[in-house]
Amino acid sequence: MINRPDRNVLRAKRHSRVRRKISGSVERPRLNIYRSLNNIYAQVIDDSRGVTLVSASTMSPELKEKHYNKCNKEAAVAVGGLLARKAREAGIAKVVFDRAGYVYHGRVKALADAAREGGLEF
Repeated sequence: MINRPDRNVLRAKRHSRVRRKISGSVERPRLNIYRSLNNIYAQVIDDSRGVTLVSASTMSPELKEKHYNKCNKEAAVAVGGLLARKAREAGIAKVVFDRAGYVYHGRVKALADAAREGGLEF
């Protein structure tokens, strides 16, 4: 049996490499995602102040009542749309996308595309 590193350890390494280069500012906050087995989370962060400006997830009350409590592409699209709507209400139009070491495919891509369609620019 081959001893391989855990998938999450490798993702954390990729994420730390990316985070050395990407940071959010007041003008362009960082759109960060986290993908678990059961849920998907997204938040817009101002790294200069260390503050989360807007967040959305499949656990949000707006989406939970519509039964988007699964983690699939349909739920990722709903989270991306909700996040974009909340960001526009907060006056945020441009963000820096931080995929957190995840491959830009599937649920991650669906969330990003929905956020773009909702009016966020990255």
